[in-house]
Amino acid sequence: MRSQNRLFYIILICLISAAAFLFFDRMADRGRRIVSQPREILPRGDLADYEKSTISIFNRAAPSVVYIFTENAQTGFFGRREIQQGTGSGFLWDRHGHVVTNFHVIRSARSIQVRLDSGEAIPATYVGGSPDHDLAVIRLRSTPSNIQPIPVGASENLAVGQAVFAIGNPFGLARTLTTGIISALDRRLPTAGGREVMGVIQTDAAINPGNSGGPLIDSAGRLIGVNTAIISGSGSSAGIGFAVPVDVVNRVVPKLITKGKIPRPGIGIIVLDEEIAASLGVVGVVINRIMPGSEADRVGLQGIDYRNRLLGDVIVAAGNEEVKNIDDFIRIMERYEIGQMIMLDVRRGDQVRTVEVKIMDIS
Repeated sequence: MRSQNRLFYIILICLISAAAFLFFDRMADRGRRIVSQPREILPRGDLADYEKSTISIFNRAAPSVVYIFTENAQTGFFGRREIQQGTGSGFLWDRHGHVVTNFHVIRSARSIQVRLDSGEAIPATYVGGSPDHDLAVIRLRSTPSNIQPIPVGASENLAVGQAVFAIGNPFGLARTLTTGIISALDRRLPTAGGREVMGVIQTDAAINPGNSGGPLIDSAGRLIGVNTAIISGSGSSAGIGFAVPVDVVNRVVPKLITKGKIPRPGIGIIVLDEEIAASLGVVGVVINRIMPGSEADRVGLQGIDYRNRLLGDVIVAAGNEEVKNIDDFIRIMERYEIGQMIMLDVRRGDQVRTVEVKIMDIS
């Protein structure tokens, strides 16, 4: 009897264990089936208005933005010729196949290829460039009939805080959009030509290597600047980018297309460094040296007499406008055409006199 009871309990325990195993196995299998199923998709709803606006701006402007590839042959170690490749951005200027980019993007390029929004790569030729403005124009060797030039806006009425959009090819990643605001206006940007572009736009829209030459666009989808430089110790965007204002672009590009270069208005003087002039307490443009045979030489302007330690002529006004520094002088000079006359107020010692000088091309 006792052995029968013992056998009964063993069988009961086995049955309970088997039932428990089957129950938990079914629960686990159900759990696995639930986990393996895709999650339920919630309806998105409408995009926010600003998202719709950004998408629309990109879709309208992106077909005008191009990817530029360059090759440049240089002599390396042991006299071997090495091919260096570069990339940058640009945009379609007109239906004749002219493309605008930065001068530094195509400088010294042996060959240039332009990839359009369609993916088609077309060889391009150099048309003209201005190192002083870091702008250049190239032209497609064959022009598709469906190219879309970028709409052009204005930069004179921009405001700090205004939304901006940059499109380009940073780090080789084509058709990249970044957004931000205008952080500041009227910045000065040094260029390879030894001058400074005036009225430069500062933005916090991310601009990285490869963005150079691409467009900066306003919320109406119009070109307002050409992205050209960043301030960064690492070479990556640090929230401080610069763009050449479109008013400068719209003035320079037509001349590059027709003449291949932009005349550099001047009178034939080499000026004293601003910091040195400021340390002397001089307000105005201090003439350091006169270029022989120049218009400044013709009217008798004088530079510094280092032998006798005498300050020469100081330009204090040009075209009836006060000149406090070299930026004022360049800004005024760029309004004049080559061959025009300009009135200068020049101080020598305690005397101020007015001279009329012809604008010459010093490029």
